[in-house]
Amino acid sequence: MKVLNFGSLNIDWVYNVDHFVRPGETMSALEVARYCGGKGSNQSVALAKAGASVFHAGGIGSDGLFLKENLAENGVNVEFVQEMDVPTGNAFIQVDRSGQNCIILFGGANQQITPSFAQEVLGTFAAGDMLILQNEISSLKEIVDMAYDQGMQIVLNPSPMDEKIHQLDLSKITYFLMNEIEGEEITGSNQPEEILDIMIQRYPQSRVVLTLGDKGVRYAEGNKRISWGSYEVPVVDTTSAGDTFTGYFISALTANLQVEQALERASKAAALAVSSKGASISIPLPAQVDNCQLSLKK
Repeated sequence: MKVLNFGSLNIDWVYNVDHFVRPGETMSALEVARYCGGKGSNQSVALAKAGASVFHAGGIGSDGLFLKENLAENGVNVEFVQEMDVPTGNAFIQVDRSGQNCIILFGGANQQITPSFAQEVLGTFAAGDMLILQNEISSLKEIVDMAYDQGMQIVLNPSPMDEKIHQLDLSKITYFLMNEIEGEEITGSNQPEEILDIMIQRYPQSRVVLTLGDKGVRYAEGNKRISWGSYEVPVVDTTSAGDTFTGYFISALTANLQVEQALERASKAAALAVSSKGASISIPLPAQVDNCQLSLKK
């Protein structure tokens, strides 16, 4: 089985601030830094660091060549990363003193993905291969439809949540990896158990992973329900927590680990990620995950 992540590549500009900027307010940042980012890129790095063999497909401008180099340096296959005659995607991230973040995205090359390019990439994969998607690139609906027709397993992280997700045929998704906000947008419920029940009722062929922040994570597959808690760690920057979780969870599945093991491993990796600054740079290595001594929150 081959793993393809068709996703975004962003230049992340991270501004450490005392608090999030309010309407009409001008505020000096405490610190600013540039990182490799993009949900797609972060998840590919997490997959590769976790031990999976992953191909990344996406677009960058000439200003983003270092993003492609970063993927390659982390063991990601970059033959499907295309340089385009537009700027690279950018993310402008505020991180407050508690480690929480808010993000403004500029799509750039991420929004120049065409159906023909997607078809060219997907044509090198086969039934049973795994495709990972987020919602930061164009032609998402066409990619889902083509991959489904090829018999690929489709993993969807519906983030950032907007009207494009509602345009997809979600019955074609094999795995949903989402948080409470995305779950509520799709189902109309803000109760975790109801979100899982509605998702399984609507999409009985799918498996659903619902992350709940410091309340841990819930998994649903048919009548099966599995819970895993969150870990006690100092929170420095939550930017890549979800992407780290996704990469480690999917990597565990490709290694044929049980769901409980996958949830534990992914949760530990995400906990370590939030205790460091930056996006892909904060994603831990397997040895760090395996050797860490963390306590579950009570």
